Parts: sequence; structure tokens; C-alpha cells
Amino acid sequence: MTIQQIGSELTAYQILDVEGNLVGAMPNLSNERILELYRIMQLGRMFSNKIIALQRQGRATTFGSLAGQEATTVGLAAPLQPQDWLATSYREIASLIVKGVPLSTLIYSFRGFTAPYPRETHCLPIQIVIGTQMPHAVGLAMAAKIAGDPVVAVGVCGDGATSEGDFNEALNFAGVFQAPVVLVVQNNGWAISVPRSRQSAAASFASRGPGFGVHSVLVDGNDLFAVYDVMQQAVERARSDQGPTLIETLTYRLGAHTTADDPTRYRDEAEVEAWRLKDPILRLQRFLMKRNLLTEADNQKIIDEIEEEINRATDEALSLPAPAPDAFFDYTAADLLPRLQEQRQDLLRYATHQQNGRR
Repeated sequence: MTIQQIGSELTAYQILDVEGNLVGAMPNLSNERILELYRIMQLGRMFSNKIIALQRQGRATTFGSLAGQEATTVGLAAPLQPQDWLATSYREIASLIVKGVPLSTLIYSFRGFTAPYPRETHCLPIQIVIGTQMPHAVGLAMAAKIAGDPVVAVGVCGDGATSEGDFNEALNFAGVFQAPVVLVVQNNGWAISVPRSRQSAAASFASRGPGFGVHSVLVDGNDLFAVYDVMQQAVERARSDQGPTLIETLTYRLGAHTTADDPTRYRDEAEVEAWRLKDPILRLQRFLMKRNLLTEADNQKIIDEIEEEINRATDEALSLPAPAPDAFFDYTAADLLPRLQEQRQDLLRYATHQQNGRR
């Protein structure tokens, strides 16, 4: 498939239908790699469920479920090379796992503590402020282009973030400076309680790309193969100095926006059930079983192994001490300017005063 700009046709690109049948040309993926990506999709969902359980127990902070969006989050990261940058929101945990961020690091961060990601993963910390990671991704790409490094940056946001100025500014900079960046919009139907129909009058979010001179594509976000194929081509275009790409993935948030949300107050359950039939994990599972690449016993073994892996990571993350109050100064800047040094001392004095007051 050659990525074309969105015209009047709004049919999302698809390779694997909901029954697990091929309706398009397979990307260049070995059976082993497909099984590996399937495992990470299962890992993403089980990790999500684990953090939600910890939050309900008071051992984790507010968390946004990944359920229903695993094909997009895994597929968008799978074609990236180690040197490529990834800037995400809080919904792309599985993308960070693909890039090598340890589970224990992620769990530790959802205890409410700042946990630096390993440098070699080239991942920015998840962004809570809506949309601001998109210009960060463009900036990383522009820096790589100036330095002559064969690096591609990927920025990912939700449909709600497209209404932020940051999203449009990122598109404008990407188009004007032909930055080696791929900007991905996970259109999961809802921005908290605001439906996609009230988010934009545009026929699609991808259709905004041509107005900024950015190549764009609309893809079935619950189809791992389609997402991978589109991303692979977009990454190759960026790396070969052919310019940026905007990708909209059509997917759905099966769970609540976060653990602080009650979607039954604004969402029709019939809509949720209709999308549940398009479950990306079940779709790929059906494909694998039809190809005799996966059995029920194999699948249960994968689930059991993932559960053990997550439990080990959870034990490790829960056993780690809280960071010192001033720890974030250590990786805010390489060298602290006098004003930051003063702020650090003020913080330490305040922390000491608070601690003494509790004795």
C-alpha cells in the first residue's frame, strides 16, 4: 500500500477483518514476530487491568484503561528502530513496553512517583497535559534533521487533543520544516464525555493533514497488521527525508476514560458492545488459530506467563522506596542554575519543616 492523502473516500485501510480473515496484503512480519506482538497486546491489557486493581486498592494513582486499543498502541511502536523517539499520552503504555520501558518502571510511576525511563528506550515520559507531546515530537524530529541523524520521532495523542492548539502547531511545524516525524491520532470515540461528533466538524482528523502539507492516512486501529503497515511506510518516508505523516487510527475505548470516570453516565452500552465485537486481541487471536500458529493451550500459557511477569514487576515496584522530595532536580537540567539551586534548598527546608511538624 502506498500512503495517499485523504480525499473524499473515508474507508479506513484494513488488512485483517473482525473475523481474523485477510482482506489485504500482509506486511513483512515473520510468524514469530506476529506471536511476539500478540503477546505484547495481551500484556498491555493485563497490565492495564492490574493497575486498575491496584488503584482500587489504594496502591496506584488515577489510570486510563488501554482495553480495546492494543492493536494501535502496539502496532504504532513495532516498526520503530532503537534510536527513534516516542512521545505519548497516558494511553500508550503498550507502546512504551514495545520500546523497552520496564514494567516495574511503569508501575512505579503509577504509584505517583517520577521514574526516569532508560535512556536507550528513547521514550519521553507519558504526558498528562493534553496534546503537548505533539510539538515535543516535532522538535525531536527537527533536531535530528539538523544534526543529520537517521532518527524518526513519533507523537501520539487522542481525538480530544486535536482541539488543542499544540496539535495544530505541531502539524504546521512538521509541514513547513518537513520534519521526520509521524503524528498519530488514536480516535477512540470519546474525549472523556465528549463524543467524536462534537470534537470536530471535519470528516476525519486525518483530513486535516493536507491543509498543513502533511501526508495523511486513515486506518482501522483495531487491525494490528494495518496499523503496522501504515506506520512502517510512514517511518520509512520520514527517515528517507520524504516528509511527515499524519495517521488517524479508528479504534475504541472499551473501558472508562480513567479510574476517576463513570462512562455509563454519557455512553450507550449498545455502542460499547458493538465495538467489543471488534476486539483487536480477539481478531488477531482468530487469525493465529486459523493459521495453526496458536492453540487454546498456547494462549492460556501466554496468559499465565504474563500474569507471573506482571506480578513480579508489581512486587519490585511496590518494594522500591519513594524518591527524595528534591530528586526531580537531578534530571530537570544537567547543571542547575542559581535560581534552581535556591528552589531546591527552599523545597528541602519545607520538607524538613513538614517532617518535624509530624513528629
